[in-house]
Amino acid sequence: MTSYRVALIPGSLRKDSFNRRLALAIGKLLPDGFDTVMVDIGVLPLYSEDDDSAPAPAVSHFKATIAEAQGVLFVTPEYNRSIPGVLKNAIDHGSRPAGKSVWAGKPAGIAGVSPGSLGTALAQQHLRNVLSHLDLPTLNAPELFLRYRDDLFDADGALARGSTRDLVSTWVQRYAAWVRQHAA
Repeated sequence: MTSYRVALIPGSLRKDSFNRRLALAIGKLLPDGFDTVMVDIGVLPLYSEDDDSAPAPAVSHFKATIAEAQGVLFVTPEYNRSIPGVLKNAIDHGSRPAGKSVWAGKPAGIAGVSPGSLGTALAQQHLRNVLSHLDLPTLNAPELFLRYRDDLFDADGALARGSTRDLVSTWVQRYAAWVRQHAA
């Protein structure tokens, strides 16, 4: 049986981030043969081309983690109608130096949760534009952007609401099929 590792990349640094919680909940819903690794993007320095020839250890570790994964799942909040700067910084690190991107060809999924009425729809659209440029085949439909509610997660971190759990479970099955189809 082939196994797949999915790099979970929450776009928020907040300790009790809704998006980190969603990433973990999604990870628990992946089918047999999938495992996950949570990627900490908060340890990355701000990207500078000056550092390409001698990257910081955190950058080298980050890039190796992405390179070893068969899929990538971005779980992002929406800040000012776009993706957080820390997420863009991580994406930039992974794409540089030119010609040595760790992103190319990695099947990607995008999800997000926000208290805002639009969920993370606009941030996800911006992220899709970036990922397209970096040659990540990205699952476009169905989309998964949730509006946060206090009862979204149970005490164990699982999705508590039946209808939301069903929606996310359906999305997870589509994403798993996407990874199987596109993983190198």
